[in-house]
Amino acid sequence: MPENNLKALRRMDFGYTLPYRTRWSDNDQYSHINNSIYYHLFDSIVNTYLIESCGQNPQKSPSIGLVVSSWCEFFAPISFPDILDLCLCVKKLGRSSVTYEIGVFKQGLDSPVAVGGYTHVFVDSQSRQSTAMSPAVRSGLEALLVTVTGKL
Repeated sequence: MPENNLKALRRMDFGYTLPYRTRWSDNDQYSHINNSIYYHLFDSIVNTYLIESCGQNPQKSPSIGLVVSSWCEFFAPISFPDILDLCLCVKKLGRSSVTYEIGVFKQGLDSPVAVGGYTHVFVDSQSRQSTAMSPAVRSGLEALLVTVTGKL
């Protein structure tokens, strides 16, 4: 769920960054990145972090995260061949759920072109029943948890 003043967020407000080189096919008929592509970017940074820092293996882990809500606010257009920095933090961490916030920045700029996020609920990979996240996943996500003061 978006908060006020998302446009004022800066790179330092996020704990993990992943570069992304836009592709020609990301552009739409208006010559800017299509809105749907932002959700691909969100999936890319979240799942890269879960695999690299939390030990998740999408094909073999006993639990997986399913998206139950998502949102995005747009502040400036971007287009191919822009190079982006996707920046990630955790806004809320529960027993079986996590809410992420993602800032999308043009490389070299400190103001976001978009901010969005989503909530994962971790479920058993077979039964799809809600389950507590593993200690490794929780530990990795805690490293990105933003405190009440807004700092990592």
